[in-house]
Amino acid sequence: MTRLLLAEDQAMVREALAALLDLEPDMEVAAQVGRGDEVLDAVAAHQPDVALLDIEMPGLSGLDALARLRGAYPGLKVVILTTFGRPGYLRRAMESGADAFLVKDSPAAQLADAVRRVLAGERVIDPALAAAALAEGASPLTDRERDVLSLASRGAGNAEIASAVHLSHGTVRNYLSAAIQKTGARNRAEAVRIARDKGWL
Repeated sequence: MTRLLLAEDQAMVREALAALLDLEPDMEVAAQVGRGDEVLDAVAAHQPDVALLDIEMPGLSGLDALARLRGAYPGLKVVILTTFGRPGYLRRAMESGADAFLVKDSPAAQLADAVRRVLAGERVIDPALAAAALAEGASPLTDRERDVLSLASRGAGNAEIASAVHLSHGTVRNYLSAAIQKTGARNRAEAVRIARDKGWL
């Protein structure tokens, strides 16, 4: 019996997915969590074979939880589920070691099939999303530019960002300016919106 961990912040969606997966004769949902920062503890407590992670969750994003799982549980299979089929999310998920990437409007049978396929050693990616990610190309933002823009997206000013990432005000301004230029935006708010829409943040 394949044991699953389901991490999804919307209770109704999480419970519906769990009910559908529990109908599969070879699967059981061993644990459910509603926050990204609960994923590691749940894996330690329940020892699932596969973790199904939403991307946008409170506490920790599914992509950040994935990165931590890869460090702590390298053998665990991880399926990323998202409402937002953004090419940047797919690229980041694959670079972080996701075994599958599916959008939530996929049929339940397709999700169960993906779980079986990753357990067999395959990587499963929504084909239309894979094509879009290839066409889009990699994010032009460096890790540091993404960090600075991410802090700006939460309303942090230059001084607060500088303190958080241990850089000078001038260096923070330079990173923000580069991020604005690379996204083709007019200002930091527009750069944040563009980067989010493409899944780069």
